Amino acid sequence: MGEARYDGLAEWFDREFATGPRAAGPRAALTRLLGAGEGRLLDVGCGTGSFSAALAELGWRVTGVDISEDQLRLARERGVEVVRADAADLPFDDLSFDAAVSTWTHTDVDDLGAVLAEVARVLRPRAPFVYIGAHPCFVGPHSRFVGAVGVPELHPGYRSTRRYFEGPAISAEGLRARVGATHLPLSSFLQAFLDAGFALERIEEDERGEYPHVLALRFRR
Repeated sequence: MGEARYDGLAEWFDREFATGPRAAGPRAALTRLLGAGEGRLLDVGCGTGSFSAALAELGWRVTGVDISEDQLRLARERGVEVVRADAADLPFDDLSFDAAVSTWTHTDVDDLGAVLAEVARVLRPRAPFVYIGAHPCFVGPHSRFVGAVGVPELHPGYRSTRRYFEGPAISAEGLRARVGATHLPLSSFLQAFLDAGFALERIEEDERGEYPHVLALRFRR
């Protein structure tokens, strides 16, 4: 099993990133790109379960999976059904879910391709998969947001795939200094989904300011 980097940070992460203003955009994107449903839905890297709970309110029967027991503790308090597991080795049968979502995970996993292959394995044919995460072009070791509107200032490092803990993109809240991040160039990021057998149906960039921080994608298995 991989490293549970967020253990010991659950309350802080939930307060700063999983609820409140930072969560409003991703939650709205999940509603637009997935919508209501009645089938089984897998939330990969569910964290503290804030998005899982919101999806359950849309009618989905949600199962959340995360490697951090500390984060799952808060998810259980929200009434989310959760399983502790590595996303690259999911403990579910083939073709067992009707939909899947994942938010903010590609920067926190060591092998995105392995995770996506597992998501594809457990999804039924034609099942939707919504992914929302940091925009690879504007968020990474190569960028720093400056000014009140968050204009990206770009530096060398866009093609680097190393895990980074410090650099231009470190946030004022210290998230990446605490847990690090893995960056992928946009082409490598998208190709990982295609290699896993997903077909891209829709793509959105958030509209805050002049440059997007968030990329939202809907795929079909």
